[in-house]
Amino acid sequence: MGGEAAADGGKKPSNIFTEARRHLLEEISTFLLAHDLEVTPANLVIAHGAFSGANPGLARQFATRAHAGITITQEWLDEATANDEEEYDADGVQLLMAKLESTLVAFSKSTNVARSATAHYNDELAQHVADLEQVEETGTIISNLADLAKAMLERTRKVEQEMRRSEDEAKSLRQSLDKAKRDAEIDHLTGLPNRRAFEALLDTHYRDARLAIEPLCIAFCDIDHFKRINDTHGHDAGDRVIKTIADSLATITNDNCHVARHGGEEFVMLFRGVSLTDAHERLDALREQFASRKLVNRKTDAPFGQVTFSGGIADVFAFSNPRDALKAADEALYGAKEGGRNKILVAHA
Repeated sequence: MGGEAAADGGKKPSNIFTEARRHLLEEISTFLLAHDLEVTPANLVIAHGAFSGANPGLARQFATRAHAGITITQEWLDEATANDEEEYDADGVQLLMAKLESTLVAFSKSTNVARSATAHYNDELAQHVADLEQVEETGTIISNLADLAKAMLERTRKVEQEMRRSEDEAKSLRQSLDKAKRDAEIDHLTGLPNRRAFEALLDTHYRDARLAIEPLCIAFCDIDHFKRINDTHGHDAGDRVIKTIADSLATITNDNCHVARHGGEEFVMLFRGVSLTDAHERLDALREQFASRKLVNRKTDAPFGQVTFSGGIADVFAFSNPRDALKAADEALYGAKEGGRNKILVAHA
């Protein structure tokens, strides 16, 4: 009896993974068919990101429209995922940059070795030329050899100079690549790290915090009624509101606390070495402080009214992996939006 119960009640890991994949495929196919969307590679990638947890922000947008009974059209989907496509393009650029940097490193090493060998050869050749010229009553053959050696010495010196210039050019190009890599990880509107840079930070701090047995929390924040701000005051004013909130969130950053722009009007934050309670208190105090500010459109002098943001925060180690924690924080953010906005909710495992 006991053996039969164990056999019926337990599932092999492979079966669990198979069921998870089957469930994901069913969600993707149901979504595409329900909204009469074409089964294209782009739509499959978009749907996979939303339903696998890789793009929780998009999943939340899907849920919002579903709750409101609004059909998702191809036009809306393309517009909603335009930033994601830019991220994918940027990832490709990053990969090419990494390959180019690797090639430059190898090239620099090769030219350095070749130049050093050439310089050593030049020194040896110059000494032999000097010795030949000092021989009295040098025969014709030796004189010709001396002339040939001089010509070779001149050519190798030119080669050495060219190699040195190549080294300098490679060094300059590597510096430009380093700057381009830094620029590719910065959101140019706010000056904050972008989503790609944040994911790298999350991986690093997750590994280090786990080894050091330190707490690690993650939060999503989203500007409340941002579409209303854009519609009323224009996109330029909306960008300034994003920048203002970014500056406010950045005031609590340090080596172990980071904020990044996740996309649109959404931000993501990481707190290392800070308990969930303390992280929630910090972020909630910041929310309350910002809500008390009176923002004015500097171009029209029209007041924005109260501008607020909502958030969801999660203890990363309360979940099986950082992606699940991200998804939980995003769901808590959605709960804060549904619960009246201008609040920070804690996600529960």
